[in-house]
Amino acid sequence: MAALVAAVLSGCVVAPPPRHVVAAPRTVVVEPPPARAVLVEPAPAVVVAPTAPPAPYVETVTVAPSPVHVWVAGFWEWGGGRYVWRPGHWATPPRPDVVWIPHHWEPGPGGWHFRPGRWAVR
Repeated sequence: MAALVAAVLSGCVVAPPPRHVVAAPRTVVVEPPPARAVLVEPAPAVVVAPTAPPAPYVETVTVAPSPVHVWVAGFWEWGGGRYVWRPGHWATPPRPDVVWIPHHWEPGPGGWHFRPGRWAVR
């Protein structure tokens, strides 16, 4: 019997205990969301006329070339000591979330000040 126990025990294999692997923490970089785009245009030259502009022409607005086009109305421009009419036209907005603010004249110090039209976020 002792021989049987010795034969059985000699075939036993004791497995080592499992190793525990601890992974190093990994670095996760979270980028901030992109900044909202802002339309930045250079400041226009100051235009001051000594007298008020004439009444605007009544323009015929044609059919838009596409659904995204916007009518930019004509306006009086001051130059060379006189007003010159600049006719309206169709324009494509630079972005879908903007509207056209028309050109206009305002009374101010020294005469009438021209305010150029611009695209503005809704």
